[in-house]
Amino acid sequence: MKRRTEVTAPIRLTLSDLLLLGLTRLRTKPLRAALSALGISIGIATVVVVTGIPASSQQAVLDELANLGPDLLRAAAVPDQSQDAPAGLPTASIGMASRIGPVQEASGVANVHAGVRRTDKVDAGGNGITVLAAQPNLLPLLGAKIHAGTFLTTANERFPTVVLGAKAATWLGITGLPPGQPKPRILLNDTWFTVVGILARSPLAPDVEQSVLIGWDAAKTSLAFDGRPSVVYVRATDTSLEDVRAVLGRTLNPEQPGLVQVSRPSEALAAQRITQNAFSTLFLGLAGVALLVGGIGVANTMVISVLERRREIGLRRALGANRGQIRGQFLTESVVLCTIGGLLGAVLGVLGVIGYARSQDWPVVIPVNALLAGIGASIAVGVLAGVYPAVRASLLTPTEALAAD
Repeated sequence: MKRRTEVTAPIRLTLSDLLLLGLTRLRTKPLRAALSALGISIGIATVVVVTGIPASSQQAVLDELANLGPDLLRAAAVPDQSQDAPAGLPTASIGMASRIGPVQEASGVANVHAGVRRTDKVDAGGNGITVLAAQPNLLPLLGAKIHAGTFLTTANERFPTVVLGAKAATWLGITGLPPGQPKPRILLNDTWFTVVGILARSPLAPDVEQSVLIGWDAAKTSLAFDGRPSVVYVRATDTSLEDVRAVLGRTLNPEQPGLVQVSRPSEALAAQRITQNAFSTLFLGLAGVALLVGGIGVANTMVISVLERRREIGLRRALGANRGQIRGQFLTESVVLCTIGGLLGAVLGVLGVIGYARSQDWPVVIPVNALLAGIGASIAVGVLAGVYPAVRASLLTPTEALAAD
C-alpha cells in the first residue's frame, strides 16, 4: 500500500506579521536599537535644521524687504577728489528725482557734520554717530518704524528736536521715552536738541540706524546746513526700476553724474542669501555623512543580529519558514529601526528650528519637502542597510543554523 505524502505550503506572512517580528527584536534589545537609530536621527535632524533655519531666516529677511521694498534705490554723493569739500548733491536733486516718470516717491538725508554729545561735561569726539538732516517723508519711504515717541513732522522739523536711530540711541544710553517724564536732550555742536523719537532697528538702512535725525529747516537754522543732500532715496515701480536706476545719476547731478553712486539695498540681501546657501550646501553635505554613518551602524547591528540569532533562524526554517520570509523579517527590522530613527530625527529637527527661530524672533518655516525627503532617506537607508544581513540570514540552512555554537 502506497503512503500518501502531503506537502504543506508555508504560511504566508502578512505586513502586520512582519511589523510585529521587526518590533519584537527592538523591544528585547532597546538600548542597542536606540544607539543604532541615533545615527539616523542625527542625520535627519541635521537635514531638517540646515534647511529650516535658512528658510526661517530668509522669510524674516523677505518680511523686512517687503517693508523696505525691492523697489528702492539709494543714490549717494561721491567726494570730488579734485576739490577739498564734503560730498553733496545739488539742492534741487530731490525734486528732480521726483519728476522722473516711474518714481513714486523721493526723499533724502544730508550729513551736516555736527558733533554729538550726551552732556556738555564731555568733549565732542568721534563716537561713530552721524547727524543727518531728514525730511518727514523719509520714514514711510524707507519702511522704517518708530520704537518710541514720534518721527519728524512738518510741525516740529523747524524746532530743535531730533529722532535717534536704533544704534545711535544705544550708544547714547537712551533706550526709551517713558510717558510723563521729561524727554532727554543731546548736544549737537553747542546747541541742545530734544529727543522726540527713537527708531526701531532698520538693517537695510544702516546709515540711518546709527544716526541722529534732525529737521531740514532746523539744520539750516541751528547747524548752518547748506541744503545739499548727501543721499537721495527713490521708490519706483518694479517694472521700471532698472530704467530709473540708469538715469538717476544724470538726473540728480547733471553736470557730474560720475559723482553719484546708485545702489539697490536689496542687492546686499542677495549676496547674503548666496552666502547662506553656500553654508546650507555644506551642512547638507555633513547631514549626508551623518546619514551614511547611521546607515553603516544599522547595517552593522543587523549583521551582528544575524550572527546572534542563527539558532532562531534555524528553528524558524525547521518549522517551515522559507528564505523569503527570513529575508522579509530582517529587512523589516532594519526598515523599522531606520524609520523610528528618521521620525525621531524629524521631531528633533523641527524642535531645533522652532527654538532657534524663536530666539532670533524669526517666523518659523519648516520646509515640508525637506521633512518628507529626510524621512524617505531614512527608510531608504534602512532598506540598503538591511539587504545584505537579510540575504545572509536567508541563505542559512536549518542544519547550519541549529548547529551553530
